Amino acid sequence: MPTTESIPTFRLPASTADGVAMRRMHDDEASRVGRLVRDAYAGDYELTDAYLDEIEAVGERAREHEVWVAADTADGELLGTVTVPRAGRRMSAVARHEDELDFRFLGVSAAARGRGVGEAMVRHVLALAASRGIRRVVLNTGEQMRPARRLYERMGFERIEDREFTFERPDGTPVHILAYGIDVPGGSGLPTVATAPAA
Repeated sequence: MPTTESIPTFRLPASTADGVAMRRMHDDEASRVGRLVRDAYAGDYELTDAYLDEIEAVGERAREHEVWVAADTADGELLGTVTVPRAGRRMSAVARHEDELDFRFLGVSAAARGRGVGEAMVRHVLALAASRGIRRVVLNTGEQMRPARRLYERMGFERIEDREFTFERPDGTPVHILAYGIDVPGGSGLPTVATAPAA
């Protein structure tokens, strides 16, 4: 696990999301980040309380995985978050091979919409994958999550239909979960992962 001195940071090109930087979440930010991502999902989608509780459980996820935040470089405001597995691990069954990286719980605060933060976080995941020598990034998303699907498709992600599944909510409503993937172009054309200064 990286120390504070070696935690990677990711600075975005001005044309993508000016004034935004990616960094690992600090331990004392878990509750704030949890509220941010819960509100991001609850504001857009009809989800069960149990799933919203899972989305908000950022502190628990951070014990096993890497929770990243997008922060405003001017004032430090938290704009979004995404969780990726630590090197050599997976978060979900959508990643079936050792050379695949999955990510989950990508959310952008309502106040930060339209700044390119969501795309910046996905590009950060791609850059992380490239730095680890991973050939493909994969994910699951719900049919109802249309803005997220538009983002992934615009960035070049393609459906992986044989990794999709359907489950039933407690009320009997079927929910179809989509799968997407994209090849990682060896870091070519992607922003680089740099080293953050000590906190």
